[in-house]
Amino acid sequence: MDGHDMLLSPAGVEALRTALTRAAFTANGIATRLGPQATGGVARNDFRAALRATADGDPLATLIRVFICEQTEPEAAVAAALAPLSIDEALAAGIVERYGDGLRMGLDLEPYGDDWWVLADVPASARPGRPLHTEHVLGIGGATQTMIGAAVRQPVQSALDLGTGSGVQALHLSTHARQVTATDVSRRALRFAATTAALNDQQWELLRGDMVQPVAGRRFDLVVSNPPFVVGPGTTTHVYRDSGRVGDAIGAELAAAADGLLTEGGTMQYLANWVHVAGEDWGERVAGWFAGTGLDAWVIQREVADPMAYVNLWLTDVGEAADPQRMADWLDWFDAHKVEAIGFGIVSLRRGGHDDPVLRVEDLRQRVQAPMGDRVATWFDRQDWLRQQGGDGLLDARYRAADGLQLRQEATMGADGWGVDRQVLTMPHGLRWTEEIDPLVLALVGGADGRLPLRDQIALLAVAHDVTPDELAEAAGPIVAHLVERGFIEPVRS
Repeated sequence: MDGHDMLLSPAGVEALRTALTRAAFTANGIATRLGPQATGGVARNDFRAALRATADGDPLATLIRVFICEQTEPEAAVAAALAPLSIDEALAAGIVERYGDGLRMGLDLEPYGDDWWVLADVPASARPGRPLHTEHVLGIGGATQTMIGAAVRQPVQSALDLGTGSGVQALHLSTHARQVTATDVSRRALRFAATTAALNDQQWELLRGDMVQPVAGRRFDLVVSNPPFVVGPGTTTHVYRDSGRVGDAIGAELAAAADGLLTEGGTMQYLANWVHVAGEDWGERVAGWFAGTGLDAWVIQREVADPMAYVNLWLTDVGEAADPQRMADWLDWFDAHKVEAIGFGIVSLRRGGHDDPVLRVEDLRQRVQAPMGDRVATWFDRQDWLRQQGGDGLLDARYRAADGLQLRQEATMGADGWGVDRQVLTMPHGLRWTEEIDPLVLALVGGADGRLPLRDQIALLAVAHDVTPDELAEAAGPIVAHLVERGFIEPVRS
């Protein structure tokens, strides 16, 4: 896209960047000006301390009051803060708007990261009673941050952001991809993304079309997407939320498209909702999305909502919470399709060209150590290692228990003293898995000190348990592979 597709002219973008840089209207600049107490208040939408700290009316103070504290300020002060961008161009682009006897923000101009800015629409919460544009462009919300944290951040040649919106994911991709392509079905969203790119001195290929359609036949090393994943009857009222697909079909559609989008060794990651249908296993349902794709797939469910809470959330998100008929229609659709709950999670896929792709669909709702993307990359690395070993290689390898691994026991006092009822391995970092284990697994993990090959460990345990080494090796192989996959034990690499 060229400069004519932006919200501002190229000269206007340059002028706005100059104004923001000159005023130090950056995340660090704002934090320094406000101090920790006021900065913390802003994060909770409590602007009192921030307003006290910006009462003197210099450019940074005015920008904070307008774009952070959502205040209306005198036109002369706003014009001075945005100079050399003319106030007429700022008004024409919608960056500010007239309100009462002054100017207020017309768009969400958010300082982000160390020295980035992101342009998006003002959220519904800041304009009560004003309907959102059907092509409303989201800023940096919870789902956006989840995708940012989950993406694998390794250097790649080419990266694709499907459904870019304001361009936040593309901004992050630009830090480790030589070429960034971004798509969106909304022409309006692409204007925002083009402006965000230019404001941050980035060059992206921006293409208009529905999901993968604009890049048909092309392949990328990394694909990320925070798509319009909301589950419902297929009605489209807001393009950032509604895909137009019925139910959770958008997740299945992206899964089917992944193999054709990825280079060999390429990774695709996206957020998705899926339905929990009465009488069905949700994990089996989602696993069906990847049948026959030939891709390694790891799906982790991070949240589950009941239909009422889910509908309330998304109606409030677009300012429609007061529409009882809209709510009733949506809930009726869930009832008709026996939907008991809606899951939310992260899908990570990799094109490895293997005959035995790995598929895991699991619940992971505990708090994890950030960034999640590092955990995803490590998970794929472990799959590669396990695949390379085979049965004999697994037995010949030496293992070490993960740093900080903990054992928790539950016991009951009886006539003969304490009797252990349950033993649980706990990872205090990373994905913070917990795993109930039996005495054999405890012995395997306890002996994983990096000195003996697993084959020798098993020989010793076989004597203690009065079984043959071959029998124990057959039983232990899948257990050890699982412990490696989850990071409870780690192979000693020589």
